Amino acid sequence: MSDLEHRIGSVCVYCGSSDAASPAYLAAASAFGKHLAAEKIRLVYGGGGVGLMGACARAAHGAGGRVLGIMPDFLRKREALLDEIDTVVVSSMHERKMMMFEAADAFAVFPGGIGTLEEVIELLSWRRLELHRKPIVFYDPDGFWEPLFVLLRQFVDQNLAPKAFLDVWRAVPSIDAVLPAMRELGLDESPPLPSLMPRVS
Repeated sequence: MSDLEHRIGSVCVYCGSSDAASPAYLAAASAFGKHLAAEKIRLVYGGGGVGLMGACARAAHGAGGRVLGIMPDFLRKREALLDEIDTVVVSSMHERKMMMFEAADAFAVFPGGIGTLEEVIELLSWRRLELHRKPIVFYDPDGFWEPLFVLLRQFVDQNLAPKAFLDVWRAVPSIDAVLPAMRELGLDESPPLPSLMPRVS
């Protein structure tokens, strides 16, 4: 096993919270949760029991995996906090995102809505600012994320971002390809992102 494989001990999954999402997306999230458990990789997620995030967390927990949820207090009812999952309740969305970032070695981005988009744009922005080098992999079934990739490529075409920016993430069509893509992206050797918040172990 490579050094990188040892380093990926936690994966943060960004994904949708809608129970009305495609059954295929919900099934993929569940399968990925089981996959993380089988690989003995901790799942870090937004703490809810709904949509793709609930499916992923339940599957990981049910398969004996380690799961850490991070939930803002004001969303406890709306996103149905799972009592069986280790969950940290925080005061704001900003605190939630920072703690998720700090608790993860790598990031998997599944289909989601505006909240998922916000999370991944912030993550890419921090990467552009060289605040981290953590692997970012999109699970991209049937080109779900292609409109975003078109926009990111336009940034480069219009000289608003360097060409190298297009190499800081991977997009894969299957959940089985997510972890290999993370390992291909390489180790994070950057210093920790400055934070006033306690680290989550």
